[in-house]
Amino acid sequence: MSDLPAVRFEQIRAFLNVFVDYAGFFLLKESTRRNAKTYKGYMAIFICMSTKAIHLEVVTDLSTSAFLAALDRFVARRGLAAKIYSDNGTNFVGAARHLKEVYQLLRQSHDEISDYLGQREIRWYFNPPNAPNFSGLVERGVQSVKHHIKRVIGEQSLTYELFATFCCRCESIINSKPLCGLPSSDPHDGNDYLTPAHFLVGSTLLSVPEEDLTSQPMNRLNRWQLIRQAVQSFWRRWSNEYLHTLMPRSKWNTESRELKLGEVVFVQSTVNQMQPLRWPIGRVEQLIAGRDGIVRVAEIRVANGVLLTRPLNKLVPLPYPHTE
Repeated sequence: MSDLPAVRFEQIRAFLNVFVDYAGFFLLKESTRRNAKTYKGYMAIFICMSTKAIHLEVVTDLSTSAFLAALDRFVARRGLAAKIYSDNGTNFVGAARHLKEVYQLLRQSHDEISDYLGQREIRWYFNPPNAPNFSGLVERGVQSVKHHIKRVIGEQSLTYELFATFCCRCESIINSKPLCGLPSSDPHDGNDYLTPAHFLVGSTLLSVPEEDLTSQPMNRLNRWQLIRQAVQSFWRRWSNEYLHTLMPRSKWNTESRELKLGEVVFVQSTVNQMQPLRWPIGRVEQLIAGRDGIVRVAEIRVANGVLLTRPLNKLVPLPYPHTE
């Protein structure tokens, strides 16, 4: 197996090397009127190759000017990128018609976009055809975002303002995901972990507490409550999927890695009870062994200071920087 690309582990600022992809289409309304006209909208997804941070931009069409405007907004808020990576487009050919339109945008407008990038010293690299493994981790993250946003929005038609707000909330959720646990001098600190947001704002992201609307009928909610409901649904879907990617998958007849005192873990049984951006994370304070000497239960100190007792199969350890 060859080494990872250098852009994956370079110690550089966030969004200096990015991968861009399109998602859509989504139906957008011209106004809030019941019989307002609808049009196709798309989402440009920029993902940092080093920190896994993500940036979402709403575009109203597949024209060159719309993409360049989205790129301008991205650069204005995240800084100038040095390298941009994207698919070469052959994977779009066998997909749906709207993805073919994205392929045509990147191919037919190549000269104009290249001139724009050249003036800003941005280099654009296309992956070889039929080679999704060239950016496998990034592709998996992009597909996860596309999948859950499409499932949450469904056939709803939102105004540009509402859809842009929804995308920003989803962006903050993804950038709040714990990447790894960090050692802490405070044994009661259960929130010492690294996220993509640390590379953007220097700390973890938080949200204003809000009422749980996931079980409320849609016809009883106003427009902004509908967006909050969609955000909460996205949070539960996406956080559960991310949690499953971290779960160890060992056979029942083999011993899995034992937890250590002070290790940061997810408390799996409480993930659906948490509000967006509030991850159910704690630190191991005590390991409880059975009569056979095998540890199957642990005591976890969570962020609010409460001590929980949970079986190990309900705990998912976060990777530590020094572990393989």
